[in-house]
Amino acid sequence: MAVASTSLASQMSGPKSATSISCPQFSGLRKSFSKLDNSVSFSTSQAFFQTVDSHLRLSADRKGCRAVVAMAGSGKNGTKDTISKLVSDLNNAQLESDVDVVVAPPFLYIDQVKNSLTDRIEVSAQNCWTGKGGAFTGEISVEQVKDLGCKWVILGHSERRHVIGENDEFIGKKAAYALSQGVGVIACIGELLQEREAGKTFDVYAIPSWDNVVIAYEPVWAIGTGKVASPEQAQEVHVAVRDWLTKNVSAEVASKTRIIYGGSVNGSNSSDLAKKEDIDGFLVGGASLKGPEFATIVNSVTAKKVAA
Repeated sequence: MAVASTSLASQMSGPKSATSISCPQFSGLRKSFSKLDNSVSFSTSQAFFQTVDSHLRLSADRKGCRAVVAMAGSGKNGTKDTISKLVSDLNNAQLESDVDVVVAPPFLYIDQVKNSLTDRIEVSAQNCWTGKGGAFTGEISVEQVKDLGCKWVILGHSERRHVIGENDEFIGKKAAYALSQGVGVIACIGELLQEREAGKTFDVYAIPSWDNVVIAYEPVWAIGTGKVASPEQAQEVHVAVRDWLTKNVSAEVASKTRIIYGGSVNGSNSSDLAKKEDIDGFLVGGASLKGPEFATIVNSVTAKKVAA
């Protein structure tokens, strides 16, 4: 299944993901996926895994047959009027039935979006706290996220990591608590341009491997820059993530886990990216602020069906 995530947030000051659920029968796993050379490793992000794995156990019952497209924005733009216009565009769009679509508006606008958006699209929060309530002014608890009807939360986004300074251990605590409370996690991973050029792409990942988790690879150097990882570059990383899951969790979990790409995705390049075997959808930023273009991205995910 593919996942399409859009950024009502860029326009709404932060809507991110919408989800459509009507998963067809999934009769098997991927036929195969490439193995990486043993020289590739994920050696520096163990705190993230250890934090989550110490709180959660993997479930083998997760169905990964649907693609995912999530709307993820910067969270600093948008008004009630512009959000209403975007919601209207999404409500009127013709979207492929076998793609989960999730929008993640800024927290202030979640209620507005939830009350006016079609049930075909699910709503996500852009962030949450590491535990239940407490004296943490300005933070958002998972309980509040659930109270507003959100089924997802986006964690580890590049701005949270590189601007605010969140590290793998802190993000891992958030993910573990959200998952323990039944909220799905769209976990973002990615490298800076200098890390890509220095060949350190595979050394900076914090890759979660739990049930009800979507992994979003977003090379920081491609976000909002107009630069896009080539389909081959994105596929390379997605294969590495899946290979890690195979070696550290199980082949079944690796096959079922949805890994989506984010980084200047638009209506012109999404189809070529979607054709790659291990790209299961998109985390969309600026392009998601245009309803028709976001619909094009959602529908492009079916350019490649996951082999059963």
